[in-house]
Amino acid sequence: MDATAATDATGAVVGDKLEMFRQLNLLEQHRVESFKDWPFPEQSSCSISKMAEAGFYWTGTKRENDTATCFVCSKTLDGWESDDDPWKEHLKHAPQCEFVKLGCAEKDLTVTQFLEILGRVVKTSIEKNCKAFKQSFISDNENSLDKFTHNK
Repeated sequence: MDATAATDATGAVVGDKLEMFRQLNLLEQHRVESFKDWPFPEQSSCSISKMAEAGFYWTGTKRENDTATCFVCSKTLDGWESDDDPWKEHLKHAPQCEFVKLGCAEKDLTVTQFLEILGRVVKTSIEKNCKAFKQSFISDNENSLDKFTHNK
């Protein structure tokens, strides 16, 4: 393999990993990018950057544009006010959250803390996907069983 091919392969692997991080909203930068229609300006206490720093990504809609969810504990909050402190609201509504318990921004996490959060997020994602697959499998097979028994 020549140097260009190796560089391209490495870049593809890194790109794939970053895409996984984006899908999990693991990195603060990706959480910031998720906010499409946030109602509060950057100078407010409840700005996009402060929301993302406190672990939230945007899960709103055009109609409910002030809805955000934590990337670790999956707590969804809406009804935000411009003077709300995202860290305080997160702690108040989800004191069990591993991220909010750390009480520091991504840039201040140790490597160990970041890896623990990564592990928690990946585990939760796998559990959620397995549960969805199981429900889909059960539903599909119940339908197949019904068709089979009705055709006898």
